[in-house]
Amino acid sequence: MEKNKIDIIKSSGEKVKFSINKLRSSLERIGANRETINAIIDTVRDELYQGISTKEIYNRAYAMLKKKKSYMASKYRLKKAIYELGPTGFPFERFIKELLQHSGYDAYVGEILQGKCVSHEIDVVAHKGNKTTIIECKFHGEEGLNCNVKVPLYINSRFQDVKEHWNSVSDNGTTLTAGWVVTNTRFTEDAVKYGRCCGLYLLSWDYPNGESLRERIDSLGLYPITVSTLLTEREKQFLLSRSIVLCKQLIGDVFYLDHLGISEERKEKIFNEIELLCDYSIQKQ
Repeated sequence: MEKNKIDIIKSSGEKVKFSINKLRSSLERIGANRETINAIIDTVRDELYQGISTKEIYNRAYAMLKKKKSYMASKYRLKKAIYELGPTGFPFERFIKELLQHSGYDAYVGEILQGKCVSHEIDVVAHKGNKTTIIECKFHGEEGLNCNVKVPLYINSRFQDVKEHWNSVSDNGTTLTAGWVVTNTRFTEDAVKYGRCCGLYLLSWDYPNGESLRERIDSLGLYPITVSTLLTEREKQFLLSRSIVLCKQLIGDVFYLDHLGISEERKEKIFNEIELLCDYSIQKQ
């Protein structure tokens, strides 16, 4: 059977044709060299069958990357690592705040803002220059759960209420100019269409092209602590509970790893992985 005619099943249940080019692109994106990429593609291609899940293909590629270089395996598991920021969604809000701060904003989480009609708890409020942006985060802990048009409809009504009050108060010192909706999954076609029409900025795992959540994380080198292949689940949850959401926050700070009782040898391996991971300009090896 020709491999380009193999049907694979996505997490949403959708059936699509297997694409070697997509697999190759995902491996090139994390910095894997040609030898590693070809070895993974050959192995995956040999193990394909009708109806194989994308999860099975991912697990095979991930296992081979982990044997080669742990930091590349960490980058490869980025999407899964974002899901692991749950279950409350609050670590995801803090993660988005950090992304914005490293993009030149002053950002804050959990702010209560007065609207014309009622007050609203806003997930993230960000200021840059004389402009303010409010961001609502829609976190999903499971794959396949996308944001439909109801989400931007609801967020836009809150944004308009806050905007009308904010821009009528001169003491604020800035103009509320933008409302964002950020999700770790995807938006439906209608959600994107509505966002464009009403002026909301939508940011998801793969949208907009060139500035998606995945691309922003890669370009800034701001990986969540949950990508680590060396930290245990318990250790990750401890760090998240202490507001450590970025791998970068651990660099040069041994306090938290000491508190966890991690040995010097293992600590060295963890820091080595994190330093390689955060150096997004690293050359292919």
